[in-house]
Amino acid sequence: MKTTEINVLEEVNLDNPIFIEALPGMGHVGKLAADHIIDEFDATKFAEIHSPTFPPQVIVKEEGIIENMFNELYYLKDVGEDNLDLIILVGNTQSLSPEGQYFVCQEILDFVSEYDISRIFTLGGMATSPQPVENPTVFGAATNEANAELLKEAGVELRSNDGGIVGASGLFLGLGLRRGIHGSCLMGETPGYFIDAESAEALLIKLSQLLNFEINTEKLDERAEETRQMIAKAQQMEQDLINKSNAGNADDLRYIG
Repeated sequence: MKTTEINVLEEVNLDNPIFIEALPGMGHVGKLAADHIIDEFDATKFAEIHSPTFPPQVIVKEEGIIENMFNELYYLKDVGEDNLDLIILVGNTQSLSPEGQYFVCQEILDFVSEYDISRIFTLGGMATSPQPVENPTVFGAATNEANAELLKEAGVELRSNDGGIVGASGLFLGLGLRRGIHGSCLMGETPGYFIDAESAEALLIKLSQLLNFEINTEKLDERAEETRQMIAKAQQMEQDLINKSNAGNADDLRYIG
């Protein structure tokens, strides 16, 4: 049964592009990084993807306007010093069920493989602590030793005997490996419960090293600072409540004594 509808908006010619997946996940780390690439380099959307395996809902945005659940494919040509072509998969959702994940990832991979993709990078977050991290580590895993060595050279900390990579970020690598297409997953360290621009920036810096391009991360810096201020304010409010509670307990004790 056909589960995925891929609407091609523009026919493009690409030279052995690198495929980058960055669908929503832990802390939206990968999605933020990929969206930033799309914005900074003014990437062009050339396909839109819909599937009945996506959540049965729409998103209500500003002024009551709805948005469907979808994925999108963007392309870039001649990026960085190596003049790389890129295909970037982003969107506002992933499939709900394990079967849906397999069907959609397989069909997207069928589609992008027609462009003779040369490598795959999947981007995501990795929860290591419930507390915010000042200097997030970027973790990685690869489909072979050669790609793992490239990650190490870029200062990415390799995961080893450390569980799995769930969802599209894992599946695209696994399905690609079965086709002989190698690649890597980059995972920014994050608590995972807020949109983590700081981790996205750390991940993007590593990706830019691996693909040999420069990118301005000033907007991610600004968003990360806003998040830090929000967290600091929440922590201060929590501490104020604790102090008030402790003071109340002390007053009670003095009264009883």
